[in-house]
Amino acid sequence: MALSVLDMFSIGIGPSSSHTVGPMRAAKSFVAGLDQQTLVRTARVAAQLFGSLGATGIGHHSDSAVVLGLAGYDPATVDTAEVPMILAEIKDTGRLHLGGVRAIDFDPAEDVVLHRRKSLPGHPNAMTFSAYDAQGALLAENTAYSIGGGFVVDHDALNAPLATKEAAVHEFSSAAQLLELCQVNGESIAGIMWRNELSWRSKDEVDNALLHIWEVMQQCVENGCDRTEPTLPGGLMVTRRAPGLRAKLEARDAQSGAGSDPLAAMEWVNLFALAVNEESASGGRIVTAPTNGAAGIIPAVLHYYTRFVPGATDDKVIEFLMTAAAIGILIKTNASISGAEVGCQGEVGSACAMAAAGLCAVLGGTPEQVENAAEVALEHNLGLTCDPVGGLVQIPCIERNAIASVKAINAARLALHGDGEHSVSLDQAIETMRATGADMKSKYKETSRGGLALTLAQC
Repeated sequence: MALSVLDMFSIGIGPSSSHTVGPMRAAKSFVAGLDQQTLVRTARVAAQLFGSLGATGIGHHSDSAVVLGLAGYDPATVDTAEVPMILAEIKDTGRLHLGGVRAIDFDPAEDVVLHRRKSLPGHPNAMTFSAYDAQGALLAENTAYSIGGGFVVDHDALNAPLATKEAAVHEFSSAAQLLELCQVNGESIAGIMWRNELSWRSKDEVDNALLHIWEVMQQCVENGCDRTEPTLPGGLMVTRRAPGLRAKLEARDAQSGAGSDPLAAMEWVNLFALAVNEESASGGRIVTAPTNGAAGIIPAVLHYYTRFVPGATDDKVIEFLMTAAAIGILIKTNASISGAEVGCQGEVGSACAMAAAGLCAVLGGTPEQVENAAEVALEHNLGLTCDPVGGLVQIPCIERNAIASVKAINAARLALHGDGEHSVSLDQAIETMRATGADMKSKYKETSRGGLALTLAQC
């Protein structure tokens, strides 16, 4: 294991980590990789998107993300409010500042091609970038793969073990190994993660980074609740619900008292998840947790913890995120967090398991109970298809995040009533998810050619 907690949580832009954040990073990296001589000679760049990227790229803003990346913008820092104006200027002028420094002629409609029914071998999220000189001669070319959660790899790294850091202090590639490490070292799951993180960076660096991630999650909820547009962008005319729901919940609490409804907490959890995913659908600032398609679940459960559970502190928030990241690393290492690879079980299912584990840990669960919570949450998302209507991360994605957030809380509480002993292990659930994803038809894996995406279009 050579993945960090900060690999599982990164700051980006909506609506998708694999289809928006990944392509933007890949395009930016391609330009950054051109040597100075090649950059000076480059007169034209072109991008081709294949597989799931090509099939749903318009709805996921993949084409726009590529343009932004070629222009040198980064998903973590680009001003989301300025994005429409940046793209409009490039389109209107027919000029793009490559890497932010070299102006070239550029036509987004011609220079970014989405192949809706053509795939490259190896992965459904493939992109090819090419640079040409003024005579049309090819100067440089690279194929990249967006493998989920904003991760981008080249062909050589596609089938290699994913690693962003040197060897960890405590290597683990299965939940069984992780539990054994906890037992031998007398540590929690978060404690094992801490030992690894401290071999790569200081405690202050980790604390500050994770608290900043939590701050962005909170701001994302606020932004989603403060939006004034009645519907979400994209043409489906999906009603924006978070602002109205917050107003109703606040009015009810003010009139009848916060404890008047025994299910009030669940409704607030729904609100938190809806707000995040509506903000993501609007192209706002988002935290991949572990993906954008499932970005509402961990923030919603964390908001539940800090709002409704006494004694919540910043240290507990960090423990939650550390524990959740350990589960996410196991899933990413042994299966996938990409809807294009294994369906939505890999996105919402993974986030649900991560949130359940994090909550169970901060509520006092043992490592065995935490593993049980993650397994329960993942098990009951197995087989979940990824069928975004119109290629937009809206139907059924937004409501699915709300439902999975409540499911994660229930899984954590259920595990806390047990002793950690259970029939199906987390490792077995992860392997089942991998195998199920391999058997799943491609039309159910983020292509918008099956499931609700097809049924709704036909009705």
